[in-house]
Amino acid sequence: MNESSALIARLKRIATTGMPTQGDGRADDAWLTQGMAKAQLHEIFTAIDDSASGAGFAVASVLAARAAPVMWLRTEASERQGGRLHATGLVEMGLDVTSLVLGLVEDEADLLRAAADAARCHGLGTLLIESWGRAPGLDLTATRRLMLAAEASGVTILSLRIGAEPVPSAAASRWQVAACRSRPLEADAPGKPAFDIELLRRRGGQAGLRWRVEWDRDAYIFDNTAFDQIAFASGDSATLPGAGVSVAADRAAADDAAASVRRTG
Repeated sequence: MNESSALIARLKRIATTGMPTQGDGRADDAWLTQGMAKAQLHEIFTAIDDSASGAGFAVASVLAARAAPVMWLRTEASERQGGRLHATGLVEMGLDVTSLVLGLVEDEADLLRAAADAARCHGLGTLLIESWGRAPGLDLTATRRLMLAAEASGVTILSLRIGAEPVPSAAASRWQVAACRSRPLEADAPGKPAFDIELLRRRGGQAGLRWRVEWDRDAYIFDNTAFDQIAFASGDSATLPGAGVSVAADRAAADDAAASVRRTG
């Protein structure tokens, strides 16, 4: 039986028996140092104004999991809305851009087809699928297929949902990401990328947890101790300029920076 037939057969079994109950058996905060559970599908939601922070969190999660090489799939519309990927920003996060392949496709239908093929590629560490807005094609059926492919191939799939509302899916975990204030450094130096993270859903585990973290690019970990001495009584999670390292640039700047990112499609 070929791979496609096997996938169809498994989907039919799931239709009658439900999704497997496999979950992340690690501690709730294991992602801080180990990244997200491998060989599963994870969703990252972020507002349009926080798109750079969502992308930065996705890249940092790849690095924390040591899950390169990476294939980043996005549509032409995504590139028009968010700008081209900024290689300098990716390097600042700690990513070796030679381990990144960028796939630019025409529309959502092509995005789903390319994702289905890439998810079965055993040579990948992570598949990052970027979508903007509702992206109705990323429904329960499509995410089930992606999850099954991830489990079979060992590829970790991150679905970066920008400006979208969570809908039912087969993802093992669902995250909400926003930028938060960086800690001030000496001589007014830019602070480290900082994120406000909420775990919305985790299969087989606790949800509704929240962290404020810094990305430590030298240790490849999310540091949640950095804010221990900062008062959060005001509940202010406002984004400050420079709170995160942008991995997207305007179209003019990106023309110069994107040359070091390999592209396909």
